[in-house]
Amino acid sequence: MAIVPASIVTRNMADFAKQTGNVYKSVSVISKRANQISVKLKEELNSKLAEFATTVDNLEEVFENREQIEISKYYERLPKPTNLAVEEFLEGKVYVRTPDDETEQTSF
Repeated sequence: MAIVPASIVTRNMADFAKQTGNVYKSVSVISKRANQISVKLKEELNSKLAEFATTVDNLEEVFENREQIEISKYYERLPKPTNLAVEEFLEGKVYVRTPDDETEQTSF
């Protein structure tokens, strides 16, 4: 994973338009990629926390809670999905395709 700045960074808008030719289209692509990343991270977190799901109270619960807290803190420290998506886009790691490119247009 690339190093992603944790704080706000000033960006050149022309950099966003290079890949798609349109800043707004680029922002849309970044938004969709950020949603994909967010869903993936949420699934990972939920699967790791599901291992601790029990209905029985026992003495090991305190230790398990510590592990759950550490897992949660790890995911909280990760860069936000939007920052990851912006970095991926600017590094050219995001493939952009439009439906217009895939379908043949016929004239009537």
